[in-house]
Order: sequence, then C-alpha cells, then structure tokens
Amino acid sequence: MIVINFILFVIFLAISIQSAGYSIKYSSKIAKSLKFPEFIVSFFIIAIVSCLPEATISIISSLNNLPELGLGSLLGSNVTDLTLVFGIVALISFNGIKVKSKILKNNFFYLILLLFPLLLGLDGKFSRVDGIVLIVLGIIFFYRTYEESKKFHKTFKDEKREPIFRSFILLILSISSLIIGSYLTVDYAKSFIIETKIPEILVGITLIAFGTCLPELIFSIKAVKRNHDELALGDILGTVIIDATILLGLVALISPFSYNLNSLYVLGGGMFLAGICVVVFMNSDKTISKIEGVLLILLYVLFIILESLITNAL
Repeated sequence: MIVINFILFVIFLAISIQSAGYSIKYSSKIAKSLKFPEFIVSFFIIAIVSCLPEATISIISSLNNLPELGLGSLLGSNVTDLTLVFGIVALISFNGIKVKSKILKNNFFYLILLLFPLLLGLDGKFSRVDGIVLIVLGIIFFYRTYEESKKFHKTFKDEKREPIFRSFILLILSISSLIIGSYLTVDYAKSFIIETKIPEILVGITLIAFGTCLPELIFSIKAVKRNHDELALGDILGTVIIDATILLGLVALISPFSYNLNSLYVLGGGMFLAGICVVVFMNSDKTISKIEGVLLILLYVLFIILESLITNAL
C-alpha cells in the first residue's frame, strides 16, 4: 500500500500542478483581454492563481488535522521559490533576470513581511490572532503595491484575441480540477505519512513544496525567454508574499496549531535569509545574474539538508 499511496499522491499532485498551469493560462488571457498592466497581471492575478495548489493543499491539510503539512508546504514552497526557482530561471535567462527600479520600492516592507511568520511563531504555535495579523499585513502590502502599480503603463499586447467568456469558463473548470486534485493529494499524502512515519513537515517542504512551485517555475521560464522579466519577478514575489501572510494566516485561522520550534527556525529563518539574498541580488546592478542563481540553488540544497537533519534528530 505504501507504493500505491505514493504513486497516487504523485499522480494527483501532477494533476493539481497541471490544473494550476491552465488556471494561469486562462487568467492571463482574461487579463490580456481587459488590457491590464503586465505587473498587475503577474503580481496579482497570476501570482494568486499560482498559489492555488499550496493554498488548497494547506487549507485541506488544516481541515484534516495535518497543520504541519500545510506549514511545511507554504513556507517550504517560499524557500523553494526564492532559491531554487529564482536560481533556475536566472540560469536559463539570457543574461540574468533584469530588475526594473520600480519594483524595488517595496523591498524593505517585503523583508519585514517575510520576518513576521518567524516572529509570530516564536511561542511554538500559530493562534487565530496570529492568523488575523498575517492576513491584515498581506492585504496592506497588496494594497500598497496596487497603488504604486498604477505608475506602470506597460500592458499586454494580445495578438490572438479570444472570447473572454470562453476563457472564464475554462478558468473555472481548471480551478475546480485543481481543488479536487489538491484534496486527493492531501488524502494520499496523509496515508503515505501514516504508513512510512515520515514527519509531516518534511513531506511538506520537499515533495509538496517542490511540486507546488512548478507553475511559477514554468511560467517564469517562459516569461524570461520572451524578455518579460518583470512578469517572472512579479509572479514569484507575489506568490511568496501570499503564502507567507494570507495563506498561512488562513491555516492558523481555520485550525490553530503547535509545532517544533527548531523546524520553524529553519523554515522561517531560511525564508527570511533567502529573501535577503534575493533583495541584495536584485539591487546589485539591477540584475539577478547567473552566478547569483547558482548561489541561490546552493542555498536551497543547504536548507533541505538542515531541515532533514533537524527533523530526523527529533
């Protein structure tokens, strides 16, 4: 049964990821039809849809009394986005990921937000009050970003106009498929965890975190290949903030939970350190270079090793 549960877990995780890819595709088409600015599309619409796999998995995990699986998938996917995804995208890009100065204005507030999950969790638990604080902080950040984004005038050029109604229907179907796939992913992950006795948080930061980051990775690679670096940055950064604030807040609001502090130190500390590295690299010549991409990938490997050692020592 262990092998069967693992295979079914992988199958439904793949379905969730594929559904997220279609959700990004059709939400992007709707945004193009409405002629929204590129940064608005990536930072808000595509980033929100990109979060759907970990959002549904973490919320369903919370409802199934597996909150640490949700914590691991949310913060683990953030570390993966900020290190492995950024690193791979930088390596595949032509000359690194170009960063426009307009995006850098919220860097300080961005880092403060990434620090909050660590600060609020120092007591060894996430309460409903902590959840509300995280959700409010996320909303404030996105409101500020939206106000500043009004200065961005670069809009999508929709060469192939498609009926917006068709895209909307396909988006609803994609999201429905994503929710069902995510529910079954958690169900089989739960069975796999029980049978193998692998800690929930370790499954969250590895299998699920990497899997749920694939939509951002695929979208960002396509974006930089077409010289839309701003789209890649907006998607990844927007996804990370949603995970660290609004989604983690929702999980705590639905089901307050406790955890081992050492795991949080690695998860929250790893996310904050990765955020600092990305911000520093973004400010260096306004480019995340290929060398910096390699450093980010090495940081991801170090993170996985440390979390595995701590989890196995418990």
